Amino acid sequence: MSDTRPRRTFAVISHPDAGKSTLTEALALHARVITEAGAVHGKGDRRATVSDWMAMEKARGISITSAALQFVYRDHVINLVDTPGHSDFSEDTYRVLSAVDSAVMLVDAGKGLEPQTLKLFQVCALRGIPVITVINKWDRPGLSALELMDLIQEKIKLRPTPLTWPVGEAGDFRGVLDRRTGEFIKYTRTAGGATRAPERRMDASEVEENDALVWSHAVEEHELLSLDEADHDQERFLAGKTTPVMFASALQNFGVAQLLDLLLDLAPEPTATAGVDGSVREVSDDFSAFVFKVQSGMNNSHRDRLAYARIVSGSFERGMIVTHAATKRPFATKFAQAVFGRETTSVETAEPGDIVGFVNAQALRVGDTVYVGDPIEFPPVPTFAPEHFVTATAGDISRYKQFRKGIEQLDQEGVVQVLRSDLRGDQSPVLAAVGPMQFEVVEDRMVNEFNSPIRFSRLDYQVARRTDADGAAALRGLRGVEVLQRTDGTHLALFVDQWRAKTTARDLPDVMLEELPAGGN
Repeated sequence: MSDTRPRRTFAVISHPDAGKSTLTEALALHARVITEAGAVHGKGDRRATVSDWMAMEKARGISITSAALQFVYRDHVINLVDTPGHSDFSEDTYRVLSAVDSAVMLVDAGKGLEPQTLKLFQVCALRGIPVITVINKWDRPGLSALELMDLIQEKIKLRPTPLTWPVGEAGDFRGVLDRRTGEFIKYTRTAGGATRAPERRMDASEVEENDALVWSHAVEEHELLSLDEADHDQERFLAGKTTPVMFASALQNFGVAQLLDLLLDLAPEPTATAGVDGSVREVSDDFSAFVFKVQSGMNNSHRDRLAYARIVSGSFERGMIVTHAATKRPFATKFAQAVFGRETTSVETAEPGDIVGFVNAQALRVGDTVYVGDPIEFPPVPTFAPEHFVTATAGDISRYKQFRKGIEQLDQEGVVQVLRSDLRGDQSPVLAAVGPMQFEVVEDRMVNEFNSPIRFSRLDYQVARRTDADGAAALRGLRGVEVLQRTDGTHLALFVDQWRAKTTARDLPDVMLEELPAGGN
């Protein structure tokens, strides 16, 4: 039987340390799918959040890989994806943005709009993804609410239209004024924010004396916003002209219930998706989906490999035979899973907007399309220009088989780009990354998952350009240039610096040297 409940599929994105994983946990807590938040306060009791399950994530307290969580709230199916904020892992975040219908952007109340925040806003705008802004950490000292509104409008050119307004300045968070109803939603702290924060709704006549002054100030600012026409307009929001704004403290679980309700009320449903040939797949058409992420090592008890697929159209039924667009071969979907962090459960059916994990689907790669009926292939997920390069060799020659298997797996997942050439051979491939922290992830996973120590030797290249087979032949032997081939067949010309890349392009005007999309800082 098809599950006809409405879907909401969104990503949580921001600059590092703005509170993405904490908010993800708080949303799951308020939806009552977990009973206690992982990010409890205090060093001794701090536990990992559901979405941060890798050992490095737990040790560093940052998200290194995206994680999907599916749960039900108010008879809606929520597909939520937590993303890494660090720019070194921006490729993973960009892949996620190809698989969602809206985004929740967190802004740190004390820091305002940081560089990675601005970049992600721009990506959402280019992809036409509506953005809901959450001003987080209002329980700590920070900028004024009006100042933050000015920064949003000035720097990202989206008109902020607050739906809630803080009662109490940053660091003195009493609650919020619901601008749609005029009510005061007052919050009560819980121990460490580990459980749902009690809240009480009241009208203006019920505001207690000790809150009267800050309530009056909030009402004044709310009226100023209305005079400035900073009220929500659904059409303009979906068109990418405005961003609804809410104030919250994810750590204290303040404002989280309002965000969940907002996502159900305002965030867009799944819609038609265009293929690379211009054809359009309506959500009611035959089944289709595309893979936006591949992940292994989620289960320590056995070697697993999960291909995350966003359902684009039609109803999915476990066991159905689909066509793999890249090879035109049939693909059986017997082992399909619903995902909640690192936990998976068998899924029998799924609908457009849902994220399904295909277990040990060795043929599937990031960007692949699977379908039933009329052929369709969705646009590929972009691969970014690497700026850091190392050669990788097995730290223990007796573990060379594990070394090769590990490098192949991490390449398929997109953890790093793997480049090869006849000159270097398979024993010392070149690893190319947007940011150097990707190499740390490779080292950690090679040791802990594949039991193969790895050695890196830094290369002095800084610039990569796409070329073709003729270009590779023309560039061979030039000083300060090396051409290698990526696993997908793309030829990359590596240069020691921008000057060398420019002079080579000037001296060899007939050689193809295309810039790749930039994904780092």
